Amino acid sequence: MGKVYLVGAGPGDLKLITLRGLELIQKADVIIYDNLANKDFLGFARKDAELIYVGKQAYQHELPQPDINALLVKKAKEKGIVVRLKGGDPFIFGRGGEEAQLLSDKGIEFEIVPGVTSAISVPAYAGIPLTHRGYASTVAFITGHEDEKKTVSTIRWHELAIGPDTLVFMMGIKNLKDIKDRLIKNGRSPDTPACIIQSGTLPTQKVITGTLDKIDALAKKQGIRPPGIIVVGDVIRLREKLKWFEKRPLFGKKIVVTRALHQSTRLGKLLSEKGAQVIYIPTIEITAIKPNSKLSKAIDSIHAYYCVIFTSINGVAIFFNTLFQKGKDVRTLHGVKILPIGQATASLIESYGIMPDFLPETYTSEGLMEVLKKLKIKGNRFLFPRAEEARDVIVKYIKNMGGICDVVPVYKTHLPKNVIPLKEKPDIITFTSSSTVKNFITLFGKKTLHKTIVASIGPVTTEALKKNNINVHIEASRYDVSGLLDAIEQYVKGD
Repeated sequence: MGKVYLVGAGPGDLKLITLRGLELIQKADVIIYDNLANKDFLGFARKDAELIYVGKQAYQHELPQPDINALLVKKAKEKGIVVRLKGGDPFIFGRGGEEAQLLSDKGIEFEIVPGVTSAISVPAYAGIPLTHRGYASTVAFITGHEDEKKTVSTIRWHELAIGPDTLVFMMGIKNLKDIKDRLIKNGRSPDTPACIIQSGTLPTQKVITGTLDKIDALAKKQGIRPPGIIVVGDVIRLREKLKWFEKRPLFGKKIVVTRALHQSTRLGKLLSEKGAQVIYIPTIEITAIKPNSKLSKAIDSIHAYYCVIFTSINGVAIFFNTLFQKGKDVRTLHGVKILPIGQATASLIESYGIMPDFLPETYTSEGLMEVLKKLKIKGNRFLFPRAEEARDVIVKYIKNMGGICDVVPVYKTHLPKNVIPLKEKPDIITFTSSSTVKNFITLFGKKTLHKTIVASIGPVTTEALKKNNINVHIEASRYDVSGLLDAIEQYVKGD
């Protein structure tokens, strides 16, 4: 018999899950998840984990609750660790209590892992404190969607309307007019501030405020749809001063990242922290060349080289992996100069315990050449592990200056096997290499690029775009991921 964990996934923002919740997702044999749990959590699951969607939305049910209950029992009998991943907190209008009752009745071991409930976190992301010494000393949480089998509401509307200072209705968008009418009928002032927060804690968060008597009309006019939280009370008056989430510089901007999937995380995280909705559309897959006898021989004779040049983190990772697989360590590189193209490449080299000897002021091949001008090239041998297809600017320069440059291809770039469709119109599309430009056009054509803002990491990428008659709106002045982020932020601010 397995064990079932009822795990609260939080309100939507990936970072609001608990450490215990994330730990169980990573260990799970089976994950049974609903519509309100962020699907990105599944990226932390084991590759062999069984993933079952039982999503429930306001207007449709993928799987009825009795069937979900039966599924939990069935999987608990088959597998070791079963995670029931639920949006928010399992015990706050999440039917976790019902599922736990069933498991108890069936003699199945279970554990409750609380989650950050949307009842408190979503208003916080909208800048609304549910309690405040000057505005509210009491708060009530109410379901906005009672059991459909009930013939009469069991909510004490009169006590609710004139009692708690702040009211928070969950899952109530569909019944908004009825909620408003009942509160006013039972004594709540029509002028009471009211607020609806749609898709709270996410980059798509949308907030509308008004008076209680008009909030349903405003919601209809603004096209508000579930999921959403309804807040009623004077604390809403603090929103204009306390709202923070929507003030982030890239809030709500849909920004496409076209790098290879394993490289896109850093840029994606930086954009997310600034409020952007990141859309990952990898246009490149990177494959290490294996076997690679040329690289193996170069490592065996590494002391014949004066300098090793790295122009990408891919080249760094493959070089050091091969070094370690051969039973060697970084001491092998003693006396050999190390020259990376930029800060990201340098940082990865440093993570292996080696401090690069030089760092160009500009992170391009031309910038590397400025460093090479200060070195003794004539009569010296250089090792250049790089992509199979790349610019030969550095190679030609070394040869012209009387040096020897051994180019060792260590990886190939090619179109991804599984192309992710571009389903929605983005605000900005980012490009970090000429290869991403070439492959994006191959996969999606030029039409999309003529209708959106295009951001380039530097002049080489910009040149590739302009050769295809693509207008470049943003170009980083520092040719790395951080520089690209700064350039996007300045553009959006209008600087």
